[in-house]
Parts: sequence; structure tokens; C-alpha cells
Amino acid sequence: MSQGFFDHLVQWEFTRNSTTRTLPYRYFDTTSLAVIYTAETIKVRELLPHPDMNPVELIPGRCLVAFACFEYRKTDGPPYNEVSISFLITFKKRQIPGLTAAKMLLSRTISSYVWQLPVTTEQARAGGADLFGYPKFIADIDFESDNDWITCTIYANGKGILALKGRKLRTRQSKPIRYITYTTENDTPLVAEILVNPKEYAESYQNKDVNFTLLHGHEISETLAQLGLGKRALVYQYSPFNQSILYPARNLLP
Repeated sequence: MSQGFFDHLVQWEFTRNSTTRTLPYRYFDTTSLAVIYTAETIKVRELLPHPDMNPVELIPGRCLVAFACFEYRKTDGPPYNEVSISFLITFKKRQIPGLTAAKMLLSRTISSYVWQLPVTTEQARAGGADLFGYPKFIADIDFESDNDWITCTIYANGKGILALKGRKLRTRQSKPIRYITYTTENDTPLVAEILVNPKEYAESYQNKDVNFTLLHGHEISETLAQLGLGKRALVYQYSPFNQSILYPARNLLP
């Protein structure tokens, strides 16, 4: 799949809310780092906008929150950076603590509600918001790198949100990962799928390989601070080079 990842992909031009993009959207060269923590289910549930969205739990009362940073160097449009804050969920399906989460990770199909999605350019914001219903807004997202570590820091309106620092692990080609992302617009749930080709990829379950910090001042970081995030990361994922395809969104109601 790595040699012809974009082969045979048929694209169309979509226009909505005066925004036009060619979809599915292609990302040719991306660096990403991500981490998953637990949080209090009862508090996360308050942030989910639809009753059919059920937080995926590791154990009863503790669900899963994912933080992911992306440096999109080459896409179908101009380059930009992005940070995703999402909650792993099932939609209209019962979740079983521990088992559902393990099934997602083993099947490499991750289902989540995208709670916040800051980006660095207006073009990226408009495309995501107008065509997918993604909660995108403009922020300062900076990547710094040295021989051993890569760090992503996010500020918006001069106020800190978070910083994610990960070790540069030894990577290998990995199997594709499918992300099923949920949003809502006017109380209607929407879903869009992302297929990732991790050409260079590594995972670590060692807490020494990642450092996640909530910064101070922004309402997003203040809300996250109230979720009871776990002290240890469940898994850290590092991919200095991957490709992906973002497919068009669709309605989930009849």
C-alpha cells in the first residue's frame, strides 16, 4: 500500500459556504506525534454534543482522551500545522470498558469525537469548518526539534493551551490506520474518515518517552485541567513521515 497509496483515488470538487476544495483531500508529507491519556468519564460526557456518543473507557469511570500534533508539509493545498484534541467514542453502540479500547487499537480503527482542532492558516480553518463541521480556529502551533526530541507548542490569542514533547523513536513502515472522526453541525452528527499510511512509525508505552504539559491562560487548557487527566500516558505515537487521505463528511441521521 505504501507505493501506490494515492493510486486510483477519484476526486471531486466540493463547494459549501463559499469554500471550495477538491476531495478526498491528500496529505503527501506529514510529521505527527500523539498521546492518549485517561480522564473522568462523567466530565468528558458533558463535552459530548450528542446523546449517541459514548466515551470509550479503559476502566469504568475512566475514558480516553487523545492529543495529536500534525505538521502538514505537503498537501493538496498550502502547508499548515494542526492540533487535534479528541475523545474516543462509539456512536449508537455500547462500549465495554477495556475491551472496546483494545479492539480499536488492535484493529487500527480509531473512532473519536473531535472536540478542538486549532490550525495555523485561514485556508485550513475554512476548509475544515465549512466542509466538515470541524471545530477549527486559528492558533500559533510551533514545532521544534533537536537530535532526540520533537516538541509542539500551541498558543491562541497569546494564551497557552498545551505543549507535547516526544522522543524521536526508531521507526519502521507500519500498517494503515483508519480514523473515524465525528463532529456536529446544528445538532446533526457528521462523520468523516481519514486513512493514514504510516511510512515511518513507532509506539512507546514508556512514560519517559513523552512529556505532556497543560499551559495556562486559555479556556481550552482550563477545561482540560478539570477533566482529571491521568498522570501517565497510555501510549505515545511518533511518525516523522506519513501520508493520509481525508474523505468527505456525511450525515449520520436518517
